[in-house]
Amino acid sequence: MSRRLGDILVRASVATRLLLAALLLVLLLLPLAGLGLAHHFRDSVTTVFDERLQALLNVVIAGVHYDEVEQQLIHDRPLGDPRFRQIFSGWYWQVSDGDSRILTSRSLWDQRLALEDSTSPRDLVGPRDTPLRVVSRDIRIAPLATPLRVSVAAPSSTIDLEASRFNRLLSLSLAALGLLILLGLAVQIRWGLAPLRRLRDDLKAVENGDAERLGTRLPAELAKLAGAMNAVLERDRRRLERARHAAGNLAHALKTPVSVLTTLAEGLPRDSQRRFKAELTRIDDATRHHLARASAAGDGVLNRPIQCLDTLRPVLEGLTRLAERRGLSLTHDLPTSLTVRLDPQDLQEVVGNLLDNALRWAEQRVHLSGGTDNRGTWLRVEDDGPGMSEADCQAALARGAKLDEQRSGSGLGLAIVNDLVTLHDGTLTLERADLGGLAARVWLPDHPW
Repeated sequence: MSRRLGDILVRASVATRLLLAALLLVLLLLPLAGLGLAHHFRDSVTTVFDERLQALLNVVIAGVHYDEVEQQLIHDRPLGDPRFRQIFSGWYWQVSDGDSRILTSRSLWDQRLALEDSTSPRDLVGPRDTPLRVVSRDIRIAPLATPLRVSVAAPSSTIDLEASRFNRLLSLSLAALGLLILLGLAVQIRWGLAPLRRLRDDLKAVENGDAERLGTRLPAELAKLAGAMNAVLERDRRRLERARHAAGNLAHALKTPVSVLTTLAEGLPRDSQRRFKAELTRIDDATRHHLARASAAGDGVLNRPIQCLDTLRPVLEGLTRLAERRGLSLTHDLPTSLTVRLDPQDLQEVVGNLLDNALRWAEQRVHLSGGTDNRGTWLRVEDDGPGMSEADCQAALARGAKLDEQRSGSGLGLAIVNDLVTLHDGTLTLERADLGGLAARVWLPDHPW
């Protein structure tokens, strides 16, 4: 249980953690404060009650006399409280010398209060097992040689009733106070974290390609943070742009020497010519591969949603004409509303390579489809060719792998697609197609996070 609670706290947001901490403090401190207040209130009520009994005790003492003629104790001053005359009412007084002389209130009837050595206020059980609060005092009356113990008792339920009323009021008050504290903290936390939420939304907008910079209309501390992050974003953008341009310049710079060397290789002996062209092909393939990666890395994930069909229309028109010349059928059923977060050039590169690969292996038909799931967008290219085994599917994703040397192409198409898709946090899977051949399925997330 404790481990599960720890996992929940780890995954909880900052606001949730603060509220949980406040809740724990409220649940811990307010009950402790309530217990302390209830204890002190009961002590105060008990003290006031004892003082009231002491006042009644003084009245009883003032009315006690010894009649020397009758040789007996008498009490000739009523207390004015009818409960002392009501039998077993719980309100009693008693005068006793501990032996034979004893006076009691009418309410005690034939019962007696237990006598103890102590005269301090105390609790005892009275008639009919009623809890009582008793105060006593020892007095001397001439000509009696033995001191008299005068006691006054009242039900301790009076104290309990007052304490219960206070405890109910205290519980409701503390509950309301705790609720107000939590509501106040919730409002304060929400208001205090509002700038962080704005900063988070700005980061999502930048990540999604909807904005290029973070807003700086924030508190001073967060404004400095947003400014520093904007500087980092701008610096990284310039670096990526320079890297992309450098890769493009390098590729273009290598094209001319490679073309010249290819021409010069025509004059070499056949065996040397084959080996020479093979190495030049490797240089050209490596240049194309890394140029494609640099092109994708230059934009990263800072892309707005684009319409798939509109972006792919030039690619589909060109490859459809190529398929017709080869006697093949290229069809698609892309929804017009289908979008994907990808650079248009990268999307054309991905789908173009997949369709080109499918047209090389198809017997009669190639089909392109697309759709969405709850997490992203998928595109699927399938053909009715011979297909591939699971081992061949894994090998086909390796850069430059060619499973049939008799087919044209460098073998880089699927590897380039895999690199581009991976750079955008997507996946490329190869599987058996419904048409009987190979199906290449690309999945790309709707959100980069």
